[in-house]
Amino acid sequence: MHKNSKRNSNSRVSHTEANSVDAEKEKNESENNFVELLPQELTFKIFSQLDIRSLCRASLTCRSWNYAIRNSDSLWKPHCMTVRAVCRREIDDDLESGYSWRVILLRNYQKSKVKHEWLSGRYSNICSPISLPEKTMYPMDADTWGEILEAELER
Repeated sequence: MHKNSKRNSNSRVSHTEANSVDAEKEKNESENNFVELLPQELTFKIFSQLDIRSLCRASLTCRSWNYAIRNSDSLWKPHCMTVRAVCRREIDDDLESGYSWRVILLRNYQKSKVKHEWLSGRYSNICSPISLPEKTMYPMDADTWGEILEAELER
């Protein structure tokens, strides 16, 4: 019984020490976190220099970065406008439906890559579904397939 109470006492001390170490680590991270230190305008200016992949990776860094990136439509809009060059109808429909720029980009980014490949003629020589590269395909609606078919017929 005496050993058991000693073990519980040690585990309480370790738990308290662990919480203290975690609190100290969080304090140090907070002091080095430019998102929490700089004015919001500067933070967004920095993040606006990132491409889509880097922006998504930065949002995984910590909670404050995730919150700042996730909740700033101004960071996502320029990337959406790039995707809109290929997916105008899809982007416009999503805007009318009230989606945020971030959600619109998430909904259309992969589709825009595949649609661009189709429209540029990359898959013009494919004769059967077996010949399609599975990893690059993305589900598309009938209107998108109609656009692709029109482009193929014009070639």
